[in-house]
Amino acid sequence: MTRPQALLKSVFGFDGFRAGQEEIVSAMCAGEPVLAIMPTGGGKSLCYQLPALMGEGLTLVISPLIALMRDQVAALREAGVAAHAITSANTPEENDAIMAEARSGALRLLYLAPERLGSTVTRSLLRDAKVARIAVDEAHCVSQWGHDFRPDYLAIGELQRWLGAPLAAFTATADVETREEIVSRLFGGTPPRSFLHGFDRPNIHLAFAPKNKPREQILSYAAARRGQCGIVYCATRAKTEGLAAALREAGHNACHYHGAMDPEERRAVEHRFNTEDALIVVATIAFGMGVDKPDIRWVAHADLPKSVEGYYQEIGRAGRDGARAEAYTLYGPEDIRLRRAQIDESLAPPERREGDHGRLNALLGLAEAKACRRQLLLGYFGEETAPCGNCDLCEKPPEVFDATEPARMALSAVLRSEQRFGAGQIVDILRGTKTDKIVQFGHDALPTFGIGKDRSRAEWQAILRQLMGHDLIRPDARAHGALKVTPKAHPLLRGEDSLELRRDLVSAPARGPRVKTLVPEEDAPLFSTLKAKRRALAEAAAVPPYVVFNDRTLIEMARKRPATLDEFALISGVGQTKLERYGDAFLEVIAGEAPQDHPARRKLAGKPSGGLFDRLTEAQAALAHGVCGTQKPLSCSNSQLAKLATTRPASLDAIERLIGDRRAERFGPAFLTVIQEET
Repeated sequence: MTRPQALLKSVFGFDGFRAGQEEIVSAMCAGEPVLAIMPTGGGKSLCYQLPALMGEGLTLVISPLIALMRDQVAALREAGVAAHAITSANTPEENDAIMAEARSGALRLLYLAPERLGSTVTRSLLRDAKVARIAVDEAHCVSQWGHDFRPDYLAIGELQRWLGAPLAAFTATADVETREEIVSRLFGGTPPRSFLHGFDRPNIHLAFAPKNKPREQILSYAAARRGQCGIVYCATRAKTEGLAAALREAGHNACHYHGAMDPEERRAVEHRFNTEDALIVVATIAFGMGVDKPDIRWVAHADLPKSVEGYYQEIGRAGRDGARAEAYTLYGPEDIRLRRAQIDESLAPPERREGDHGRLNALLGLAEAKACRRQLLLGYFGEETAPCGNCDLCEKPPEVFDATEPARMALSAVLRSEQRFGAGQIVDILRGTKTDKIVQFGHDALPTFGIGKDRSRAEWQAILRQLMGHDLIRPDARAHGALKVTPKAHPLLRGEDSLELRRDLVSAPARGPRVKTLVPEEDAPLFSTLKAKRRALAEAAAVPPYVVFNDRTLIEMARKRPATLDEFALISGVGQTKLERYGDAFLEVIAGEAPQDHPARRKLAGKPSGGLFDRLTEAQAALAHGVCGTQKPLSCSNSQLAKLATTRPASLDAIERLIGDRRAERFGPAFLTVIQEET
């Protein structure tokens, strides 16, 4: 076993790397500049934490939020790693002590927010601490027009050049434009070694539904998942408060979160979310990057997100532990109007706003897709995949109709009205509605006036919305949101292409929520007991429950039901430190009693030397009174047996040096035979 793999198991409790991790770790250990795009929950943090343990010097981690740093540091320290974060949440004395540790070389990882990088104190500390490598988490924050822009990220590139340490940038979502900004601003334009390891999160079930009494839809969805941790994203602050109150009235443990709250109130919600198993947080996107909780079981959007990138980032907070999770998104005409208005009212230049309308169109296309949503989502990021079987459309394909003719009618109405008007006017033209505005602009004289009067207003609105989803029409940022026909629509207009659309979804009844459980019925009681034990241990240690073990680890415990420390050590997520710290407590829950192993044997749990120790113990017991069974009792200490099991001496002389001549005379030949059989 190579050293990184040994550390992977002994420190983090994992038997092997996830896809892409090993190559990134190798590149960082070789001192190469790295840009890594990995899915949320794909194990980005391990890619810089492991090199920090393998190399000399300090690894500086630049991370955007205190909550994010706090949780990672807590998890590292729980695993026995020397890590700290300097934050405003610490006392001055605590920060002074951390700086002293960093200067002394005692720390392996130091977390800082980007806002601290410009201070003289920080610069002095980093110079003295001999920074060996820099890791930038949430690197997409460097994009000035991105959804999470942080101005202080712009100073990181200059810091790297000043320190001369190799830099690795990590993010879960970045389109081509954002990747180019990252390279330009963090790497000075010199291309780093790039790793694009996919955007797929196959464990997340994807579903969308048109709004139809949306509050009731969210309440029904949450009721079917009672007792599971979830997030509900809303577009407005007021809505977070009202929906959280409605959830509480329905008997849920729920609270709200938004940017206008007092900082202390926000910190209290963050603390509750990290420490309470079944809390629902109803939030704006202000509850974002700091969410590092691995066992969020569902994310619901009460309103349509801003873009595919935003949607992907937000649903990615579910199921970070790899266990089953769900994403449920509601959308309606008002959402689209709100998002269009936000784009049009932004301070971005027109070309950027036009691009944002295109991004929103892509999200509409995902919302009103005709087939597998995951195919469409991954296709947006340039990936191809087979139908996933884990989205609502794979489970129940929607009804479609040949929309070639109505689409041409709509596109023609947009063109004949000179691409100067929004959807409302286009619908009036198609339906032949003689409004003052129609008469004012002479649109009642157009050949397209009234050609679609056989369809309702709702139908035409749905058709236009789906045409936007296919990016056949797009609001023009330079013309106050007037619809314009894109080049993609030209083959359809020329009769060279056809189009299928979904039936009008606006008035369609919402599908009932699916009821899912994390574990089979027979394992549910044990799983609940394990969660209770986890919560008690977490409260005693003043850490979030998932820092003890995440849901995925508890699910595996409930399924495999380990009975010994050796079996417990084979559970995913159980490293050596956690084995020693929590093994007895969880085995007592699972098996009814804690193992009584000697400390020397406990240290070998889950290792090949543990089985050899047991065989040596058996051989010793058989010879305790000699071959004839009449000699004076004699035995080796457990520490001596552990030394034999670990070093595996290859000769009687080597065995004698470890246990002495008298014991070697009685046990040596038998021990040597056992060791040779095990080697």
